Amino acid sequence: MRAVQYFSDEALERGRALTTDQILVFIENFRTLHSSSSGKTKAISIKIPEDLLTAFRLHAELKGKKYQTLIKELMIASLDEPI
Repeated sequence: MRAVQYFSDEALERGRALTTDQILVFIENFRTLHSSSSGKTKAISIKIPEDLLTAFRLHAELKGKKYQTLIKELMIASLDEPI
């Protein structure tokens, strides 16, 4: 995790509009995500264009990873990016 995060003016404005409850839920979810490497999982359904999915599966295979694992890694990495 980065020591310093930079936020755009737009992101700061959106943050100011959050309620206390929304902020607390976000912080708790963030803490839970980063405090345990394994947790309860949930199956989801998502529609993705076939050509994109095929390309992504090949990309994951070339990296020596399962494509769903790579999706989860990308999701986690995106949470550390500035908003």
